[in-house]
Amino acid sequence: MFGWKQIMNLAHGPMPIVSLNAANPFIDGRQSQRALMIRTGVERYFTDAGWATLPELTLPTGRRADLVALSGKGQVCIVEVKSSVADLKADNKWPEYHDYCDELIFATLADVPAEIFPEAAGFMVADAHGAELLRPPPLEKMAAARRKVVHLAFARASAQRLARCCAHAGLDSTFFNDS
Repeated sequence: MFGWKQIMNLAHGPMPIVSLNAANPFIDGRQSQRALMIRTGVERYFTDAGWATLPELTLPTGRRADLVALSGKGQVCIVEVKSSVADLKADNKWPEYHDYCDELIFATLADVPAEIFPEAAGFMVADAHGAELLRPPPLEKMAAARRKVVHLAFARASAQRLARCCAHAGLDSTFFNDS
């Protein structure tokens, strides 16, 4: 069970994705060019399907999901980006993500062998222009309380990143009001 304090802190992971101290607040320096290409293609795939995406979301466990996608119906998909065989072999945290999503998908580039990816998750191949889902993920519905925690983390992180970007650009965040 997570208290309000834990929920409030979810969006304040130790390494924010947007930094006002950087020359460009959208680049945090943790991802390789290969990983950024994959993430860009996967974000385009989900955006085209009507989902909202958020990279590097800190989960209640303290782990950071590479990309979280949220459907209009509230379904949560975590995408684990793997840019090489070594990247996958070095990762043993991905099974923990099942508890915080309805679907888990691995995404990689075409030059990484598909057969090395676990069958317990979906699989997609991406590049900077898009992605293709080659193996659909099994659907495992989250409990309602956990879904609320993930939705709040997604919303808070999104709002905070928008505010940081507006500050960096010298914009008032009310610029984006719908009215």
